[in-house]
Amino acid sequence: MLKFVKNYMETISGVEIYPIISLLIFFTFFVILFWWVFTAKKEYINVVSNLPLENNNQNDILL
Repeated sequence: MLKFVKNYMETISGVEIYPIISLLIFFTFFVILFWWVFTAKKEYINVVSNLPLENNNQNDILL
């Protein structure tokens, strides 16, 4: 199966650019995510991290 895929991919012209584009998208996404994590305000992180613990919804049913 892999031999078939390899031979098929070698016949496509310009196919070598797709792994490079995928790597660039992957790398760019994680660099932006890394930058956002370190530049986020501490107050915002605290508010968002406490959201699951807040119980302000009147429709919650306690069992």
